Amino acid sequence: MPKPDQTAADGKNIDERNPLTPIPLVILSGFLGAGKTTRLNTWLKHPALEDTLVIINEFGEIGLDHLLIEEAPGDVVLLAAGCLCCTIRGDLVATLEDLLRRRDNHRIRFFRQVLIETTGLADPLPILQSVLQHPYLSKRFTVSGLVTLVDAVNGSATLAAYPEARRQVALADRLLVTKTDLVRADELATLETGLRALNPTVPPLTDPAAFDPAKLFDRRFEPRAASGQDVLEWLGETETTATLASGHGVGQHGAEITSHTFISAEAISEASLIVFQEAMRILHGPRLLRLKGLIALREDPGHPVVIHHVQSVAHKPVKLLRWPGRDRRTRLVVITQGIARETIAGFWDALVKADAEKA
Repeated sequence: MPKPDQTAADGKNIDERNPLTPIPLVILSGFLGAGKTTRLNTWLKHPALEDTLVIINEFGEIGLDHLLIEEAPGDVVLLAAGCLCCTIRGDLVATLEDLLRRRDNHRIRFFRQVLIETTGLADPLPILQSVLQHPYLSKRFTVSGLVTLVDAVNGSATLAAYPEARRQVALADRLLVTKTDLVRADELATLETGLRALNPTVPPLTDPAAFDPAKLFDRRFEPRAASGQDVLEWLGETETTATLASGHGVGQHGAEITSHTFISAEAISEASLIVFQEAMRILHGPRLLRLKGLIALREDPGHPVVIHHVQSVAHKPVKLLRWPGRDRRTRLVVITQGIARETIAGFWDALVKADAEKA
């Protein structure tokens, strides 16, 4: 049974008396050999993952057999740590809907959070879309984030050779680098440079053992509850990524995925911001892997707006109580696939210019 102090991302208790509270969901990704099996086996022994539903593609591949203590009805098995494990036998949406029905009807053990482990060759984006864009699942689940593991030994070569690996990194909310004890310091530094080029706002964690499993289902970023430093770190403005303030593209790893940062000293109107977001979603959605922004509004210069897109899914803009620092310029961080920097920058500049002419 869930403990009284175990809460969802929105702060409400997840228990059987309130089964419709949104369920935190994490996607665990990483290319072949990244160490997902080892890491997941370690995490599942932690008390924080009790009452977790683990969904995997092929049960035999993940190597959890030694944790099984009994079989539950159908394709759901109970693990020694109190977790449930389910295989995907067909469509993910159908699997999630079925598991929710069985949970709500008390036909399986109650679970309060879900972890989906992808295969090494999988693009995590369809999984994100399956939840974020589904009219029912988007209400029942809250996506806490995508965690991607990267093998330090083969990571650089894998990123250069496989677009799936690059997308796993570009879409991640957390990056954990495994097998760091098997490489030289210069090799690790080269890999970190490549990871930051693909995802400049997420600093790689090179000691996965230091990662606290209790934080696995914490929301990576919640604007309404964020401090000023949280906002800046979400945008990648930390000590290790201070170069983002230059406003130039930070590089690319493979011709098709590129990250850019834009800084605008001019505020934009709310109407133009809506136009910009809709244009990004409609015109570039499939190629817009991620867009993060801290926006200065003409109508309300003291209260910036946070925007966040994951491909075609645009989260509702959130107005902050104050700026996170002295810098009151608009900042946009964009990770794209095959979109020229000038295309986005030119459209934004045109909207800002149009606003200035109307003023």
